[in-house]
Amino acid sequence: MDEYTTRVISEGLCFGESPRWHEGRLWFSDFYRLGVYSINPDGTDERLEQRVAGQPSGLGWLPGGDLLCVSCVDHRVLRFGKDSVREFADISDYCGFWANDMLVSPTGYSYVGNFGFDLDTMLAEIGVEGMLASPPPTTNLVVLNQDGRVIQSVPGMAFPNGTVLSPDGATLIVGETMAFRLTAFDVHSDGTLSNRRVWAQLDFVATDGMCLDAHGQIWLANALTRQCLRVKEGGEITALVTTTQTAFACMLGGSDGTSLFIMTAPTSNRFEGATEPHGKIEIVEVDAAHAGLP
Repeated sequence: MDEYTTRVISEGLCFGESPRWHEGRLWFSDFYRLGVYSINPDGTDERLEQRVAGQPSGLGWLPGGDLLCVSCVDHRVLRFGKDSVREFADISDYCGFWANDMLVSPTGYSYVGNFGFDLDTMLAEIGVEGMLASPPPTTNLVVLNQDGRVIQSVPGMAFPNGTVLSPDGATLIVGETMAFRLTAFDVHSDGTLSNRRVWAQLDFVATDGMCLDAHGQIWLANALTRQCLRVKEGGEITALVTTTQTAFACMLGGSDGTSLFIMTAPTSNRFEGATEPHGKIEIVEVDAAHAGLP
């Protein structure tokens, strides 16, 4: 198994989420600074692109270039055009708690997850051991068409989180954080999903933000510890990155697609200092380049 150690390129985030490589820059949301940011690959020249009062998370771009952003607290997806910001979708009927990560396909279909329950409150009430003693609450993965209309809701998802799409657009893989697994679907031409199956069942790995490489393996953040893992279909771990604090999302980018950017923070718990500016972006060079989406 290959092992890597990161270096820090940016500090002062509160809680970085949904890193995306787009048009030569790293883009990301910061939950508690309420903004969508982009930076140069070396961490310099930070730019605030958009403000999201409802707390930003998942990011993606429609085929025409407009940015979509999940607004967590009010369960909406916003569309940022050149001169306007408007609601793209309201998915509140499908969310058990905050809306979260999102992937937008090259043809403009969006796949949006949500927490399903108030994780931080439940941890405060019953702790990790209590949560592990019973099946996790489940929720829906929501599929939107190019106009923001809900065309499918996939039930029974245990905290649908990081999501990747294969280069041919035929397979969507979603992390189910609370079930410690990666779940795959076939993607149809109309954007809908079928043939749900386990892509990888992991051992006490809280799958979080992730990306796909050119060898068909997935880099994912383990939200329980200071690690990102590279995983093969079936669950074999082929590489490990050690970070300076807990890892919550990662993205391959850079000029040749082999720079792994990792969003880290001391905690994701909003009751335990997640609003303090201790978040970082860390980076490491790996062997296989980015593939697919995001």
